[in-house]
Amino acid sequence: MFTFLIFEILSAVVGIIALGVLIVHLVRHNTAGAALKKRGVYIPAIVLVIAFFSGLIANKTYPPNFAMPAFMHSHAPGSVPASIPFGKIIEFFKYKNRFEKVTDIGANPNLVPENSQTPDSDGIVRISLTAQEVIGEIAPGIYFNYWTYNNQVPGPMLRVREGDTIELTLTNHPSSLHPHNIDLHAVTGPGGGAVLTNVKPGETKTFKWKALNPGLYVYHCATPNVSTHNSHGQYGLILVEPREGLVKVDKEFYVMQGELYTMGQLGKKGLVPFDSEALLEGTPNYVTFNGKVEQVPRMHAKVGDTVRIYVGNGGVNLISSFHVIGEIFDTVYPNANIGGALEYNTQATAVLPGGAGIVEFKLDVPGKYLLVDHALARMNKGAWAVLEVTGDENPDIFSPVGKE
Repeated sequence: MFTFLIFEILSAVVGIIALGVLIVHLVRHNTAGAALKKRGVYIPAIVLVIAFFSGLIANKTYPPNFAMPAFMHSHAPGSVPASIPFGKIIEFFKYKNRFEKVTDIGANPNLVPENSQTPDSDGIVRISLTAQEVIGEIAPGIYFNYWTYNNQVPGPMLRVREGDTIELTLTNHPSSLHPHNIDLHAVTGPGGGAVLTNVKPGETKTFKWKALNPGLYVYHCATPNVSTHNSHGQYGLILVEPREGLVKVDKEFYVMQGELYTMGQLGKKGLVPFDSEALLEGTPNYVTFNGKVEQVPRMHAKVGDTVRIYVGNGGVNLISSFHVIGEIFDTVYPNANIGGALEYNTQATAVLPGGAGIVEFKLDVPGKYLLVDHALARMNKGAWAVLEVTGDENPDIFSPVGKE
């Protein structure tokens, strides 16, 4: 895996030694002509040439399978590598102990704002977010360097209303190693706000925008390389409610699917590094709901409740076929289109990378209901969560026949 990197390093070391020997020969013999008459000068010269071309070949053929390759070519805008600059590797290991260790990286799916945020006295809705790089647990004993908004994946769900004027302030925590920004798909303007919120570690910037279109929208970091930032966990949802609001329901939940590209086998313990080759190939080791593999049910409701789930897909590569096993969606807002045509009595809904959806259904029978991406192999990678429903049995709808 590290063959090309080792080859480059050895070429550089051998080349430096050969160059040093060559310089010594030239100094000893005063002139280049005198030095060339000595056979000893040809050996370091030949070694230097070989080392130079060996390093050049290694650079040109370097595969993107090292988590943070020293050299890697990209065809993204600005030719930014689809990984992390080599210098950041050294910084990461030098400063990794200063990263905050987050006990629970997964955003609580119950934390949906009950109402749209109230404007201040001057009519402005003010929102503050902090970009921070932390260490969190994907699953027991498996740790990852997440890049977050407000120390959670996904970032907090935001809720505003159509017509609101919003000031959003983004701070990049001083402990971060990388610059960050925010692109909100609800924003009308270049970069969705990203061009106005590029913040280096320790910096803060604010921009103002008007919520023109109702809907449920993804927000994410758009700092190049964008896919690298998103696949470290920098995404979330913002709901722009229509002026008249949404119909009230009994329970609302916030769920986002995301992909984690890590080196090593699925389930490898320890601090697992990012794998840029897997990112480019679209083969994540982990596909999660709310940033991690769920350990205990966190969503609870009662028989008779009408539930609304705000679903997003942080991507960056996979389309989600969102489904709740044992339930049928009474109402679906396809692509989270509020005000457009609704779908009814639906078994699953597609949630595109960087897209969202809203589903509603009434709970008739108690039990545990699995939320899944119905590309079911992804369940083995962590793409599932549990909605636990309590209440009286409903034998008219669901019951065994005969003795158990």
